[in-house]
Amino acid sequence: MKNLKNWMLAAILTVCGANVLVSCQKACNCQDTPAQQEVQSTELVRTSQSWDGVELPDYFQGRPELVAVKYEFPAGKKLGWHHHPVMNFGILVQGELTIIGQDGKEKTVHEGESVVEMVNTIHHGENRGSKPVILYMFYLSQKDIPLAVQHPEIPLE
Repeated sequence: MKNLKNWMLAAILTVCGANVLVSCQKACNCQDTPAQQEVQSTELVRTSQSWDGVELPDYFQGRPELVAVKYEFPAGKKLGWHHHPVMNFGILVQGELTIIGQDGKEKTVHEGESVVEMVNTIHHGENRGSKPVILYMFYLSQKDIPLAVQHPEIPLE
């Protein structure tokens, strides 16, 4: 089981790293020098807790499904209340996103930072900045499990 956990984490980090590398290469319009031609590796996150300090759940049994999603949030946009039934983490490549737990605890994620989302805990996000947020999220799911469950019965402020 431990080998499966390590393999899954490595797979998720590989997908994440490849996306970040491609994004960074596209954003940089400079000429390659010999030093830039070497592959660079930077570990962005290694944790067993979500951003609010809660331990992540144990892996479920069965065949995993890895999902990568690019989100774009306009400036001033508030997401509705929701929870994630599966583990996930992301890399914010543009802007600033504030995540608010139902208990009022907040985390602001800045450009270039990673975030490990809450699992089975209701929360929402807000783009309080002046430019759009671009966020790449990576989910460890299974077939037919939703990535997020909305809670429209809880009004936003």
